[in-house]
Amino acid sequence: MTYLRTDGPGQRRVAIIGAGPAGLVAARWLKARGAEPVVFEAASDLGGQWNAENPASATWPGMRTNTSRILTAFSDLDHPEDTPVFPVRDQVHHYLRRYAETQDLLRHIRFGTQVRHLAPKAGAWVLQTLADGRIQAETFAQVVVANGRHTRPDLPDIPGLQGFSGRLGARHSAEFPGAAAFRGARVVVAGCSISALEIATELAGSGAARVTSAMRRQRYVLPKLIAGVPTDNVMFTRGAALAGEVLSPAAQAEGLKAAVLRAAGHPAQYGAAAPADDIFAAGLTQSQGFLPAVAEGRIHTAPWITRIEGETVHFSDGTRTEADAILFGTGFHHNLDWLAPEVAQAIGLGEPTLDLFAHTVHPDFPGLAFLGQYDLVGPYFPVLELQARLVAAVFAGLVPLPPEHVQRQVMADMRATGLPPVMPMNLAAIHFARLAGVEPDAARWPELERALLFGPLTPVSFRLSGLDALPDAALRTAHAAAAFGAITDTDHRPDELALKQLLTEKAQRAA
Repeated sequence: MTYLRTDGPGQRRVAIIGAGPAGLVAARWLKARGAEPVVFEAASDLGGQWNAENPASATWPGMRTNTSRILTAFSDLDHPEDTPVFPVRDQVHHYLRRYAETQDLLRHIRFGTQVRHLAPKAGAWVLQTLADGRIQAETFAQVVVANGRHTRPDLPDIPGLQGFSGRLGARHSAEFPGAAAFRGARVVVAGCSISALEIATELAGSGAARVTSAMRRQRYVLPKLIAGVPTDNVMFTRGAALAGEVLSPAAQAEGLKAAVLRAAGHPAQYGAAAPADDIFAAGLTQSQGFLPAVAEGRIHTAPWITRIEGETVHFSDGTRTEADAILFGTGFHHNLDWLAPEVAQAIGLGEPTLDLFAHTVHPDFPGLAFLGQYDLVGPYFPVLELQARLVAAVFAGLVPLPPEHVQRQVMADMRATGLPPVMPMNLAAIHFARLAGVEPDAARWPELERALLFGPLTPVSFRLSGLDALPDAALRTAHAAAAFGAITDTDHRPDELALKQLLTEKAQRAA
């Protein structure tokens, strides 16, 4: 093993693990705060999930984003105007490369370098890597873990799964090679995640002989477009996040369910199972074509799998089907086995949600930050950028975190109430923006008030003022809000007026 020297006087090198979207945006903002990022990437190219050649990628040929191009971007770079509303995988990968080039990040990335171990030592962090058959150890005062949340598939423990004899086998959706491989096949797709529903829909429209969708519980299903407007532009707004601060949980659930039913109808109307009345208990997922395919009989639905015997898949209601293939869209584990045992134990590695303050840091380990290690409902890119800005500002000493005892109390409260398995992207964005001190005040931008409250929660809307202000931020914020006609009507909707009244009453009480 080769040991390289620690940072010298006047240097502030920061290690970043991963060159996907999280690692790239972390490098960009660390550079802005005077650091020299050193990015370690195991693959031969950047992009993480969006790099088709990356063995850890869970994307598939022809896959399109489930988030709109406006919200699958960072604040410094928009997609070209001719990009589809929902870009394909290769377009997102190309976008990330352009982002790295325009921000001069490529020279900071060490490709083909695998992280083997990360451990604290004498107030710093020792990072052990493997590249070209040689193991090296380097010391950094600060490290950002940004290697992605969806790289290690989680396969359920089902009796008989190992003996499944269908000719195309059983695999996780992360290994889905595209629908062409399943033409004429009988396929069971297990899970109610976005990827599971999208794969089932693609199979049903691409020549599979029979597609059966099996799930533990039926979730409410949103389409990707509502009256021509991307769903993420409508549902994940700043206004919806603020409403959650003034409404009771019951009122929030009632309002969300009403909005979903207006947009998509009830799953039972299409012939799917009925989800729980409480939308928070049932959960929410997304697919443009799944429910219509169920209504047309192109996708058959079933409850969860109880056992497998040869080619026969048995379900909990006593029914069964013969299958040539089983695809599991059942989520992912954290891929952080290289963390020192004391770190892994402290952060609760192995649990669905890491035990961290603000999903970012642990008070026992200064200089270590985790970026994007959570499950979101909604777009990732805006949230990743806000979290990266927070980490960069904290590491540079520009933004203080709450005192250690406050961090610990918040973490204890979260453990006591149960760490949420997923976060709505608008709540996460507002949370990180407030900690970083970059949440815009809509009252200061009266001409943008409606765009800021009810338009898409774009990254550039968090760069209207302050140190990171962009001269065209206001114009781009307004343009994004108007892009699909979401808020260009002249009459304010009743729900907008009701929310503004609630926020006014809240501000009056606070005063």
